[in-house]
Amino acid sequence: MNTVFIDDATIDRWIAEDAPLLDLTTHLLAVGDRPAAMQWVLRGGGVVACSEEAARIAQRCGATVTGLVASGQRAAPGGTVVSAQGPAEALLRAWKVAQNLLEHACGIAAATDAMVAAVRAAAPKVAVLTTRKHAPGVKAITLKSTLAGGAFPHRLGVGETVLVFGQHRALIGDWPAVAERLQALGHAVAEKKIVIEAESLEEALAAVDAGADVVQFDKVSPDDLRAWCPRLRERAPGVGLLAAGGIRKDNAVAYATSGVDALVTSSLHYAPPADVGVRIAPLAA
Repeated sequence: MNTVFIDDATIDRWIAEDAPLLDLTTHLLAVGDRPAAMQWVLRGGGVVACSEEAARIAQRCGATVTGLVASGQRAAPGGTVVSAQGPAEALLRAWKVAQNLLEHACGIAAATDAMVAAVRAAAPKVAVLTTRKHAPGVKAITLKSTLAGGAFPHRLGVGETVLVFGQHRALIGDWPAVAERLQALGHAVAEKKIVIEAESLEEALAAVDAGADVVQFDKVSPDDLRAWCPRLRERAPGVGLLAAGGIRKDNAVAYATSGVDALVTSSLHYAPPADVGVRIAPLAA
């Protein structure tokens, strides 16, 4: 699961946010040069995410990593996720930066794992997809964490896919203009599918007629989707159908069994943090 690229400059920026110049407490107590060992522990257990980046934080601070549970793997309750040794000043500098990262990332991974497991049990061929709707600056963390939990990205950025929202239709002139534009220039993106958002059955039918390969429903109830999906597949047998907007752990199964092909969710990015404890002990010189 170490497939998401995070460069050293980003790791260094995370460290600099917490310890840019001086650890005043370590300096005052004069313990920085003492050899020590540190462990980051996932108290409740669960799916691990961003352990590689936590290890790199320790390394960039001057410590040596001695153990690691890879992203996407499970840790037992109380299990050590990352362990490192080195001068106390290096470990203490890395301490909170790595802990905060692991709490955020493992929390997202745990929530993703739970939703994916529930959806797979109810509808094995329905995918869980995560959006680009997250706080600025954390895309790589949220992406790696949701991948670790078993989800896939829906859309990493606006340059990746064609997704026509109502806001686009308002600017171009609504459905006839959308259809005309797609018919005239759809060949320019022949390797991509055309996705159009809809909020009603009428909009979904218009989207199919305009040339949509995929219809993405926004904030439509599972009951409505159960009624609408068969009508859309009758009109366009090969159309893909997505449910988006307000999909959470408590309603994911209802959406997964509504007739759609995938769930598109932002809620996983805002999962509660995991409980990560940190232990440190001196080593013999």
